[in-house]
Amino acid sequence: MLSVQDLSIEAVNHLLNRATALEEMDPQLRNHILPKRRIALLFYESSTRTRTSFELAAKALGADTTLVSSLSSSIEKGESLKDTGLTLRALGAETIILRHNSSGAPWLLEQTTHLPVLNAGDGMHEHPTQALLDLRTILQRLRHGVDHVDEGTLAGVTITIAGDILHSRVARSNMLLLPRFGAQVVVCGPAQLLPDLAATMGPGIRIERDFDKALRESQVVMMLRIQAERIAGLQLDLEDYKAGYQLTGQRLAALAPEAVVMHPGPIIRGLEVTAGVADGPQSAILEQVRNGVAIRMAVVERALLAQGERA
Repeated sequence: MLSVQDLSIEAVNHLLNRATALEEMDPQLRNHILPKRRIALLFYESSTRTRTSFELAAKALGADTTLVSSLSSSIEKGESLKDTGLTLRALGAETIILRHNSSGAPWLLEQTTHLPVLNAGDGMHEHPTQALLDLRTILQRLRHGVDHVDEGTLAGVTITIAGDILHSRVARSNMLLLPRFGAQVVVCGPAQLLPDLAATMGPGIRIERDFDKALRESQVVMMLRIQAERIAGLQLDLEDYKAGYQLTGQRLAALAPEAVVMHPGPIIRGLEVTAGVADGPQSAILEQVRNGVAIRMAVVERALLAQGERA
């Protein structure tokens, strides 16, 4: 699972349906799907939701996990990604879940180790499992009961993604996945965080600088945080940003009173979204978190069972 582009529509259907089946399965039976299989979580960046949900997902299937972080391993001493991956393979890891600050790192690791690699976020490139759990959340809210998705499942649905688009791997994966099912994706933000080039990503995607205008036509609004660790040097006035792009209760009630509110986390309350909106009835933020475990169970199972078939 390196990119959402690697997944056919049927593969997405399989993962969505398998996520539901695993979520509803008796935990005692589910615990025997991948008994004692060995999974390494290799995280070069800090993470709460992704790391924890992958770990809980793997353990729910009966697998053993070990966490390797850049601050508590030989990575801190300058060991390369290649050598770290080969070491983990030699130690018995059967698949590696990787979060890395360099785009393309999962491809390098898979080519080097010949193990299945699950991309948990690579630089500013992609975050495929986040896009899958976002799709599941949208389907639950807007297409409840649908058990098979196709090119028209989200026809008529406009999804606004607002905020730091430039640095967001979440935005990129959603822009690659959601239009394939008929959704219109509107990306919204100031020029510093959303260059015009983003509009060339493909059909079903367009730029809208006016956040209020985007909200009026949206059934889903996905807010992104300002990534302070990635915007050094940009001329961005945060007060101006909040005036133009913060999702407030007043703005939501006036312009999109029925819209589903999403956020991949972590939320910076009082910046991109107010606390009242984050905790309000239109918020699906915690549903996204819960869906992360189900989706990642399906993805981990797929990776390890496919590896067993190859072996």
